Amino acid sequence: MRGLRVDAVHGVLDTERHRPQPFEIDLDLYVDATRAARTDALDDTADYDAAVEAAMTVMRGPSRALLESLAAAVGDAVLGDGRVDAVTVVVRKLRPPLLHPVSSTAARVTRRRAPAPNDGAGADDHSGSP
Repeated sequence: MRGLRVDAVHGVLDTERHRPQPFEIDLDLYVDATRAARTDALDDTADYDAAVEAAMTVMRGPSRALLESLAAAVGDAVLGDGRVDAVTVVVRKLRPPLLHPVSSTAARVTRRRAPAPNDGAGADDHSGSP
């Protein structure tokens, strides 16, 4: 998903922490699409609307100083959909308070679902091996 826009209150400077400013968010969801490709059923893939709502909840929530912290929180919220294995989040501040003109500043983070305990995915797992 590209270009989700929201006005929110985040930043380091005092002026940023008291007045909304424009942000833009991109979300890359990583899902196992095997079942969805076979069934063509919406229930077998990630819920894009839920991912957008999760991002909006974080963006409209408590103020954060750093874009990195904000992007990580968005990623963690998107992982609330159990069908999402990982997500890459880009949060752009569209009017950053810098001395020189730039179109945006951004942070990109990737969050992955932690493996389930005893899921058999460990390097020393030889189950099923001869």
